[in-house]
Amino acid sequence: MGGPTDGLGRVPYAAPPLLLLGGVAADVFSPEPYYGLPLLACTSMVAGLCYSFRGSALFALAAGVAAAGSAGYAGRAGSALLIDVAAVLFVSLVGLWIKWLVDRQGRSLALALTVAEAAQRAVLPAPPADVGPLAVADRYVAAQRGAAIGGDLYALQETPFGIRAVIGDVRGKGLPAVSAVSVAVGAFREAAEHAPTLHELADRLDRALDREGERRRGSEDDVEGFVTALFVQIPPSGDTVTVLNRGHPPPYLLHDGNAVCLEPTHPELPLSTGLGSATGAPVEETFPLAPNDSLVLVTDGVTEARNAQGDFFDVRWGLRSAGLSRADELADALVKAVTEWTGGQRQDDMALLVLTRGA
Repeated sequence: MGGPTDGLGRVPYAAPPLLLLGGVAADVFSPEPYYGLPLLACTSMVAGLCYSFRGSALFALAAGVAAAGSAGYAGRAGSALLIDVAAVLFVSLVGLWIKWLVDRQGRSLALALTVAEAAQRAVLPAPPADVGPLAVADRYVAAQRGAAIGGDLYALQETPFGIRAVIGDVRGKGLPAVSAVSVAVGAFREAAEHAPTLHELADRLDRALDREGERRRGSEDDVEGFVTALFVQIPPSGDTVTVLNRGHPPPYLLHDGNAVCLEPTHPELPLSTGLGSATGAPVEETFPLAPNDSLVLVTDGVTEARNAQGDFFDVRWGLRSAGLSRADELADALVKAVTEWTGGQRQDDMALLVLTRGA
C-alpha cells in the first residue's frame, strides 16, 4: 500500500482505515441511509496527509468498493448504488489531485533548497580538517531555518605569512547579508596572500566592502552595512597566535582545560563603518599557543545566546565543561551546549571555528 510518510505528524496513519471501517459501519447499521458516505468520501483525502500517492489511491479504490458493498448490503436500487459510488470516487479523485499537486510542489521545493544550499556553501566552503600544525573544525547554524548560511562568515587558508583566518558577522540577515559575506570572504581569499600584516589585510577587506557597497547601493543585492571581524595569524611552527580584532567578540584560548577570553587591549571599530580606526593604527596582539591548545573563534550567536531567564551563555564555562581536546569534539560540544542553553531556539546565526595545535 505504501507506508506512511514522514509527515504523518498531526494525522495518525491509522485514521484512513478507521474512517473506512466507520463509513461502512455507519452505512450498514445506521437507521437512515447515507450516514457513512461522508466518512468514505474523505478517506483518501485524509490518507493523502500521511500516506504516499499510491497508498492514497488504494484507499480511494477501497472507499469506492466499500460504498458499493454497503449500498448493495442495504438493498438500494442500482441507480442509488451507482450514485453512491460515483460520489465517493469523485471526492476521492479530488483528494488525489490535491495530493499530486502537493507532492509536486514538495519535490520542487526540495530541489530549490538543495540548489540554494549548494550555492550558499560555495560562498562559504568548509575549511580543511588539517592545516599545517593545526586541526580545524567549523560549525554553522543559521538563524533562518532552511538556510545553510546567513550573515556570519569565516575562512582559513595557508599563506606566505603563515596560517590566516577570519571570522565575522554582517549586520542584518537574509540575502543582503549573504551578499556581504560573499564579498568579505572573496576579498579575504585574495588579500590574505599579499597583505604583509593583519592590519593591511583588514584595510583591504574594509575597502572591498566599501567599494561593493557603493556599487550595489539601491539594488536588490545591496550589501549590508558594517561587518565585525576577527583576524588571526599563526606561523608555520604553530607556537604563537596573532590577533587583530575589529569590533568582534574576542576569541577564547583553551589551555590545560582552562578557557581564557583574549579581550583586545585596544578595541577597534568594525569594517565598513566609514569612520576609520578608533585608536590610530590598529594593534595586533600576540599570544603563546602551546601544544594541544585550542583557539576558539565565535560569533555573537554564541556569546549572546540566552536561556529562558534571559541569562547569556558563558563560553568559558561551555569550553571547560566539555572536557575535550579534539577540535571537532570541541565544536560539537559547544554547539550542543548553546542549543541546550537556549532550549533549541535559533536567536541568531551561530558560527564557530576551532583551531587546535597538535602535540
